[in-house]
Amino acid sequence: MVQREHHFAIVDEVDSILIDEARTPLIISGPAETSPELYNAVDKIIPLLTAEDFDLDEKGRNVTLTEEGVAHCENALQQAGLMSDGSLYDINHVGLLHHVMQALRAHKMFQRDTSYMVKQGLVVIIDEFTGRAMDGRRYSEGLHQAIEAKENVEIQAENQTLASVTFQNYFRLYEKLAGMTGTAMTEAGEFSEIYSLEVVAMPTNRPVQRIDHDDEVYRTSKERDQAVIDLIADCQKRGQPMLVGTVTIEKSEHLSAALSAANISHQVLNARFHEEEAKIIALAGVPGSVTIATNMAGRGTDIQLGGNLDMRVAQEATAADGSIKQAKATAISDEIAVLKEQALAEGGLYVIGTERHESRRIDNQLRGRTGRQGDPGASKFFLSLEDDLMRIFGSEKLDGMLQKLGLEEGEAITHPWINKAVEKAQSKVEAHNFEIRKQLLKYDDVMNDQRHVVFGQRREIMQAEDVHETVRDMRHDTIDNMVTEAIPQGSYADQWDAEKLDNSARNVLGVEVPAADWIAEDGIAEAEIIERLQQLSDRYMAEKAVRFGSETMRMAEKSLLLQVLDQQWKEHLLQLEQLRQGISLRAYAQKDPLNEYKREAFMMFDSMLNSMRQTVTMALSHVEIRAPDASQEERPAAQPSQRQAGLIDQKISRNAPCPCGSGKKYKYCHGKL
Repeated sequence: MVQREHHFAIVDEVDSILIDEARTPLIISGPAETSPELYNAVDKIIPLLTAEDFDLDEKGRNVTLTEEGVAHCENALQQAGLMSDGSLYDINHVGLLHHVMQALRAHKMFQRDTSYMVKQGLVVIIDEFTGRAMDGRRYSEGLHQAIEAKENVEIQAENQTLASVTFQNYFRLYEKLAGMTGTAMTEAGEFSEIYSLEVVAMPTNRPVQRIDHDDEVYRTSKERDQAVIDLIADCQKRGQPMLVGTVTIEKSEHLSAALSAANISHQVLNARFHEEEAKIIALAGVPGSVTIATNMAGRGTDIQLGGNLDMRVAQEATAADGSIKQAKATAISDEIAVLKEQALAEGGLYVIGTERHESRRIDNQLRGRTGRQGDPGASKFFLSLEDDLMRIFGSEKLDGMLQKLGLEEGEAITHPWINKAVEKAQSKVEAHNFEIRKQLLKYDDVMNDQRHVVFGQRREIMQAEDVHETVRDMRHDTIDNMVTEAIPQGSYADQWDAEKLDNSARNVLGVEVPAADWIAEDGIAEAEIIERLQQLSDRYMAEKAVRFGSETMRMAEKSLLLQVLDQQWKEHLLQLEQLRQGISLRAYAQKDPLNEYKREAFMMFDSMLNSMRQTVTMALSHVEIRAPDASQEERPAAQPSQRQAGLIDQKISRNAPCPCGSGKKYKYCHGKL
């Protein structure tokens, strides 16, 4: 919502962002919006309710508060200090109403040792079909916390996904997408298939003089490490700068300890020394220097032979303002020029890889640290059959073959065929990772369609001056659903559920209807009942708008619609996440998990939209907005944002005479719930 239109994006190090980072979606998450204390406080109120305070529909697996129950809850919540004077259906009490309804479900619908059990202080769901404990699974929408409060066990906090999108679907929002990197050719297929991007190799500014030696393969990692140390000692003795790449921080520190034991001075660059990266890289081209780095360290930075002039000048600045005398700057420049000639004479920067990474691009990035801008340089990778990549791809057979061939300890195999075999192994790993990313994207594409609908609708609501028509359409759709539930398609009039229609109209629309009389009429059709309900509810809401003021009502509609949309979308994301976690098990039943996910995600989205329409309709039907009293009118007017944040108050006491002049109490007349 805060971004500009997505016209054009240029991505630096594009392979890192669009390929490596794309395994994990972007997620905005936050803690649950309510504290455990609220669950416990609301839980104490439910046992106070009587059988007349709620309607339990075991067949439909639902429970609702009656009018008396709402009044009892309001009194109890006010006494507990959980809500101010007003209605439970006020906009600023939407969250509290949600807690009450979940606590009611926890007490009246979910029974211990039937729906769930308590094991070692945890509420564990029992599968209703198999009777097995479902460890690690939790009810959504705060229901699990409500049950934990009921059972007086520790209430577990939950992080909630507020929004999520994959890198692929985010960057595909841009009309034009481009990027640059030194290592993209190996992933050209993925760039083309996922992002419709063509990969073009640009010729280097100057001819490459780097010598890439064949890999050396040793039987054990101990032999390989010794060979690396021997080469480092030789290069340092000759004054050739070296950069040694390792796959992990642990291995970089292991090698550092081995070099220290051999009295070889060196620098270590990994995530633990992130702040010193620029300083370490600045010295990595000095003759005789040895820098151990994780493979990605220093990416995007040129290692300059002889040292980095700007960094040296900055380090040796002595004046208070950070400046340096011209003579000293010239001396440093001359010194670096001499050191550069020494490094060039010894063959430039020598890059050593102590292991092959599962991705060739990472190896190429390490190799690309040397031979910059036409400088000479060299690179070599040292492998052992104990490396993860070699071990996974059949090194046992290779080890047996090498022993038969009489390979002595400390000896290595060096041959272009070995390079090809390693590349083939890396290609397999890359293809596997590509499949993982494609699978992630296929699942996110299902959500992406829903995301476009919700965010598009939200943007329209934000930009609209008046959402009255949207709210009215939602109310009419809700009425259609209510009538369909009470009057099943193809049923006879004597099968129609008048009581259900009565309750729905009262609880959802806030109006009383003579449903039994309507159904008793000869020849009455479903469409006519829908029309009568629409007219009744439209008239009721119009009266409400006149009573509270049209402008205030429009503002209430917009504010409530946004609140409900956001809340329902968050809960929907949580449900999709839980569905995604267990969907792979459907494969055991010979079902395609992706198709199952698409089908159920669509049903859940449809259910979410229905729930949103009903919640908005119910809240607006019962909302009470109070005009400021005389003492408030004397105060300075609230700013629009303040009015919108807390716009719903109540002026008329529920037991006071109704201002319409009917002679009834307000709660039995226009204040009827």
